[in-house]
Amino acid sequence: MSLPEQPAPDQAWHISASSLTVRYGRRIAVDGLDLTFGAGVHGLLGPNGAGKTTLMRVLATASPATGGSLRILGRPSGDRHHLRAVRRRLGYLPQRFGYYARFTVREFVEYVAWLKEMPAADIPGAAQRVIERVQLGDRAGHRMRTLSGGMVQRVGVAQALVNDPEVLLLDEPTVGLDPEQRVHLRALLRDVGAQTCVIVSTHLVEDIAAACSDVAIIDEGRVAFRGSVDQLAAAGSREDSGDSAVERGYTALLRQHRTRVVAAR
Repeated sequence: MSLPEQPAPDQAWHISASSLTVRYGRRIAVDGLDLTFGAGVHGLLGPNGAGKTTLMRVLATASPATGGSLRILGRPSGDRHHLRAVRRRLGYLPQRFGYYARFTVREFVEYVAWLKEMPAADIPGAAQRVIERVQLGDRAGHRMRTLSGGMVQRVGVAQALVNDPEVLLLDEPTVGLDPEQRVHLRALLRDVGAQTCVIVSTHLVEDIAAACSDVAIIDEGRVAFRGSVDQLAAAGSREDSGDSAVERGYTALLRQHRTRVVAAR
């Protein structure tokens, strides 16, 4: 199976991981991953417990790797001298994000912009723009504690976008969104991905099919597949489980990967 098109030699990857490993005691959560990501919307698929969230936390510099190498925007992630500069250029929505319930939507997004060291004069306008992009302009003055779960999730997307990041990391971004909101978010991601490296981690195959140009399937901390959505859809057959070609391809590739792992033991 082929990888997405490689960039020109003089074009740096936004993210480049080589033999990336994360251990928690004796458990290996990420097992020697080799992955590269450039501009575009990239999907991370896998079952619960596959290592997706651990990988996203490492890419977001929220957790350290225990082995291998990782470069983000051309800089080694383990270099503390560059860490602050890298974080200014990242946007991250974790699977569960914290917020101050008494803040208004506007106050919270502006606070995150301040944490990212954006120029003070730019913060109000930037916050308003991203609040409107997630369709919460009429809720900007409402306190976070009054919002529904889906609205809170959209605020999470807004805070990740407020600094116009060069790398945008979203872990399960469509959780709590209704179908109309999910369609809007997918369109927003495609728009942002025209210039930005967007990585979306999810277990919802249909979100990947609708928003992403390529996908990596992670299983037990390893890459089970990397290729285009069309390649993913073509990998399955009618005999495989799933309600769509993409779902059938996903289950087929997982089964094939697990068969290879067992055979190699």
